[in-house]
Amino acid sequence: MKTSGRAWGAARVYPAVAVAGFRRYATYGTATAAGVFTNTVFGFIVAYTYLALWGQRPGLGGYDQAQALTFVWVSQSLLAAGALLGGGFQEELQERIRTGDVAVDLYRPVDLQLWWLAADLGRAAFQLVARGVVPLVVGALAFDLALPAGPGRWLLFLVSVWLGVVVSFAMRFLVGLCAFWLLDGTGVNMIATLLAMFCCGMVLPLHVFPGVFGEVVRQLPWAAMLQVPLDVLMGTHAGAGPALGAFGFQVLWVAVLIGAGRLLQGAATRRVVVQGG
Repeated sequence: MKTSGRAWGAARVYPAVAVAGFRRYATYGTATAAGVFTNTVFGFIVAYTYLALWGQRPGLGGYDQAQALTFVWVSQSLLAAGALLGGGFQEELQERIRTGDVAVDLYRPVDLQLWWLAADLGRAAFQLVARGVVPLVVGALAFDLALPAGPGRWLLFLVSVWLGVVVSFAMRFLVGLCAFWLLDGTGVNMIATLLAMFCCGMVLPLHVFPGVFGEVVRQLPWAAMLQVPLDVLMGTHAGAGPALGAFGFQVLWVAVLIGAGRLLQGAATRRVVVQGG
């Protein structure tokens, strides 16, 4: 009974951690407003770049002009939620590892990976609402976007976004744990951010990439963060069957990356020496 009581108590911790993560980022009002402004401005810059590109190459990547512009503005609305440009928890985790404070985290009666996942989901929920809605609304008012009219596809899109955030977390957790072996995580953070920018579809939709390279990059985990949710929204995966296939792709990468994170966490916590501690 005591063991089950402790397990139940630990399970109740994670929703509280998620709520705390939401509230934590809600306190940064000025930074949030600046982020909304930045996302909106870059939305216009990228949108006019896409207009020029699709004006010369109509139907590029299988997208018409409205779909290409939709890709721009929905991408801008998801950048902060998915931490596609870095940020989130990984730098904080790396600092706690460097100073040895992670030992305190490991003594808690909760799982390290699940703790950070809960906190990151709370952060993502806030960023999706606070930094995602305004750029998308502005884009929809300024351009003709190919947004779905009914609620069904929006619900599928939100499920896909949630799975994409978990994939993003799992990748960043692996990067964060590298600090157990590296003196400084700056280099690996920069490499991870560059890979995410290029391979998730932030620069260009992955369907634009030709041949074998395009086929390969669309099967990598970064595609599950942005390209797949956008395909779900714009109807590439319309219908129950294709949508389930898209979700299956994301769930597969969630399982692989979360499993890899658990293995790496186990290897890291078996280390006797903690850097700085």
